[in-house]
Amino acid sequence: MTLQLVQVNIKARDDERVGRFWAEALGWALSSEGPGVTNVEPVGFDWPDPTAVCVDVVRVPDPETVRYRAHLDLASTSAEHQAELVARLEGLGATRADIGQGDVPWTVLADPEGNLFCVLEPRPVYADTGPIAAVVVGCSDPRGLARFWGAAAGWTVHEEHDEWARLRSPAGVGPYLELVRVDDPGALRHRIHVDLLPTPGSDQDAEVARLRAMGATDADVGQGDVPWRVLADPEGNQFCVLHPR
Repeated sequence: MTLQLVQVNIKARDDERVGRFWAEALGWALSSEGPGVTNVEPVGFDWPDPTAVCVDVVRVPDPETVRYRAHLDLASTSAEHQAELVARLEGLGATRADIGQGDVPWTVLADPEGNLFCVLEPRPVYADTGPIAAVVVGCSDPRGLARFWGAAAGWTVHEEHDEWARLRSPAGVGPYLELVRVDDPGALRHRIHVDLLPTPGSDQDAEVARLRAMGATDADVGQGDVPWRVLADPEGNQFCVLHPR
């Protein structure tokens, strides 16, 4: 039984506007699986594929009330590329954001609805990830949470320390999942969470039961009667287990 981390889910008032921003930011294509949902995927992408973690922008009435702990880090290939990328994103409607980061080599931005993300300085570890370098999750215990997510998604733990842990698809492609220690993860207010998909031959109910046995708990975010299951990891980070397509 296995799950695959297939996408990040971003909440927005105007899913089409925010979806267009992210499609242009990443150089990806737009589609829609239904009203209020804008899908952003690489051009010609055969979903699901571990070479990319896709973006779903979902319309909600009041995204300001959403409280997740994840954000995206975008990759750059040189100092010049980083500067050009930041300038292009600002031209698309991104704004500079000050979250107390101080003097750091990366640039913190917010998309047109205030969703925070970072444009990283060039780092060799992200040379082959594609435009999304990492999905970053704030937590109290990176080592402990790495054990959960490694087992949950079948991802390989590449590095782990008291301050952070880094995981990646066992195929060795696509972005990383990074768990970063923060003093008060409950104070984080982002609008991004991850979605997991049962792989062919796996069963959603069985996967949810497996995750519960590992320490996940059911979560109610007002989702109502939907085909996906909302859970929280052992530190309360919410995520969804999708119904197999």
